[in-house]
Amino acid sequence: MWAGLGLVLALCLLPGGGTEIQNCKEAPEWRIGKENPMLNSRGSVTVVALLQDLRVKLENEGLVNIRYMVVNHKGTYSQRKFHLLKESVSDHITVYQQDEEQADVWNTLNGNKDDFLIYDRCGRLVYHLGLPYSFLSFQYVEESIKIAYCENKCGNCSYTVFSCLILYILGMEIGFDWYLKKNYSSMINPKRCDLEFTHFMCLGRELLNIFQSEL
Repeated sequence: MWAGLGLVLALCLLPGGGTEIQNCKEAPEWRIGKENPMLNSRGSVTVVALLQDLRVKLENEGLVNIRYMVVNHKGTYSQRKFHLLKESVSDHITVYQQDEEQADVWNTLNGNKDDFLIYDRCGRLVYHLGLPYSFLSFQYVEESIKIAYCENKCGNCSYTVFSCLILYILGMEIGFDWYLKKNYSSMINPKRCDLEFTHFMCLGRELLNIFQSEL
């Protein structure tokens, strides 16, 4: 429905690299074979980790169009366990095995074991979470995703405007635009897609319930 945001969470199975934080900078280029996952993820949310339960929870709350990825560690042990890693995640999560001939992705990203790197829709680093903050039993990962999804923490992004236009057009097509204009006129101007509208998008499920109750 919406052009997605661009968020990346990254996980490796073995230690490697530091955890230097460079928020709001674009991710350094890294490749798996000939594929550039970060470039291919522009305009969509990308989550790299074992996050099946969290993925379902966020989608149920209306945070859709998130791309989930796992980048396996380059070590020999991790490579031998790659098939088990793929089997442990759903089809909604892409699993990458690093190429031995290419630079180590986690060294490139200054990543470490169990780190989560969260990027916005324009590929800019919003959060880099390491242990213990990356434990999914805590709320740090989930809240960081929601902030990257619902706020322009790193400034404006062209994909926000595109998302706004798509939602506005779809609203007109399904007859929903009258309700938007009546109650949220300042938010639906296609020329004004700012933080306020992004928050409005994140209220999609609640707003739809209100809309249905007024019919």
